[in-house]
Amino acid sequence: MSPLLSVRGVTKRYGTHIGCADVSFDLHPGEVMGIVGESGSGKTTLLNCLAGQLAPDTGEVIFDTRAEGPRDTRTMSEPERRMLARTDWAFVHQHARDGLRMGVSAGGNVGERLMAVGARHYGDIRGKALDWLERVEIDGARVDDRPSTFSGGMQQRLQIARNLVTGPRLVFMDEPTGGLDVSVQARLLDLLRGLVRDMGLSAIIVTHDLAVVRLLADRLMVMKSGHVVEAGLTDQVLDDPQHAYTQLLVSSVLQV
Repeated sequence: MSPLLSVRGVTKRYGTHIGCADVSFDLHPGEVMGIVGESGSGKTTLLNCLAGQLAPDTGEVIFDTRAEGPRDTRTMSEPERRMLARTDWAFVHQHARDGLRMGVSAGGNVGERLMAVGARHYGDIRGKALDWLERVEIDGARVDDRPSTFSGGMQQRLQIARNLVTGPRLVFMDEPTGGLDVSVQARLLDLLRGLVRDMGLSAIIVTHDLAVVRLLADRLMVMKSGHVVEAGLTDQVLDDPQHAYTQLLVSSVLQV
């Protein structure tokens, strides 16, 4: 099976500071990759380079497009990248407010993404919005309410609905459970795991929480100071870490 995403030598520097250095991996259809590391390790910089929100200094980010096959997203035009972000890609922010239109209703937030790909029939758009609110466990009676009236967990679930309504094949997630209460985190993780499985999604998840990647990720990369220091199957890396830094990460969780 051909990779959905092939990353080759991606590097991003900020002056003398290394954001990420020479990162390479393949992601296959239906596979979930976790990226972990402490704050400042480079994981969010890498995610933003992969998702087209930052331009890497060097390297290739090759996505297997539906129409043209493998394309280096770095060489795409801005309109091509925007269309990719609306259709085959999705980005779930840590803070739901960064991924929602707070002045637009819940249904409008979901419907906007459909309209961005050409949907125009109001009844169909509203019907799909209601369907997706139900899928992310938001009462359909809240369809006309604004996200500002929702709890943090509901806002995050609404952001997920907005992102997934167009059926993307690759989802980027930046600390999707960050800042939420533990009970809310558990509910959201269970929802995400079900959606990833049911939709056959590929995903790249950045987190500092090893429990999140243990639950969601097939494979894992550990980053330190912009470099990938260890990579492999998630259970293998977490149960038998080889690098001293990974051992420290795992032991710090066990000691909590």
